[in-house]
Amino acid sequence: MDEQQRGADVEVAIAAVEAGSAVVRAKYGTSIGRHAKSATDFATDADLEAEQAILAVIREARPTDAFVGEEYGAQGDADSRRRWLVDPLCGTLNFAAQTPLFSVNVALQSEGETVAAAMADPVSGEIFWTDGQSRGVRREGTNYPMTASAESRLVDVNLDPIRDGEFLGTRLLADAELRAAFALRVLSTTLPVAWVAAGRRAAYVTDGNLRDSVHFTAGLALCAAAGCVVTDLRGRPLHTGLGVIAAADAETHATLLKIVARHLPSDTATRVR
Repeated sequence: MDEQQRGADVEVAIAAVEAGSAVVRAKYGTSIGRHAKSATDFATDADLEAEQAILAVIREARPTDAFVGEEYGAQGDADSRRRWLVDPLCGTLNFAAQTPLFSVNVALQSEGETVAAAMADPVSGEIFWTDGQSRGVRREGTNYPMTASAESRLVDVNLDPIRDGEFLGTRLLADAELRAAFALRVLSTTLPVAWVAAGRRAAYVTDGNLRDSVHFTAGLALCAAAGCVVTDLRGRPLHTGLGVIAAADAETHATLLKIVARHLPSDTATRVR
């Protein structure tokens, strides 16, 4: 894909998250309908309407592309080389509880490669974007550079289990060596994955199989474009095994890899695929 096409696609991704963010902002703090998914999870009217707004932008700009949304599932040509992954409101429970930590995520895959991605923070108005090569933060229409850094020493640990069986998050939070090396955070949204790419977090750690995830694909693309070290929990290439360590630099990644290793069951490589 040439540079001009990448640039055009990332502008579509940015326009899409802007449309979704407008819906989310308008409904934040209001009385809003909820739609149960499980005993502890639900979608809101904001999730549903934001996804529709996002898909309307994509359909108009890229009518032959396929897409997969968190709420409405797969649409379009299943054999399309290009597929948009849409999470209209990542952090729905935070949103519903009027906790201003959530994001709107859009990523474009072309033949399996993420070639454009955008994550919007509807509260701050910031949009983190990448065309798979360049990256930046857009504020009020102006792009600013985005540089990864571990200076904060803040590490986010995902506490939403996304697989059955052993759950890594709770064990990591109790690890004395990890707590001595980093200040741990739990925000229950993928927004901090973008913050790793932007130098506001040292790392993000989660277990689970995240391949083609509407939640994580955009943020992981941002981290890759920013030169972060992104692997599975055993240091192997992303999506070859279990989970993700996305670290701002090699030193942070090495420290986390060593600590995480002692909490992984010995059969992880064969049990999770």
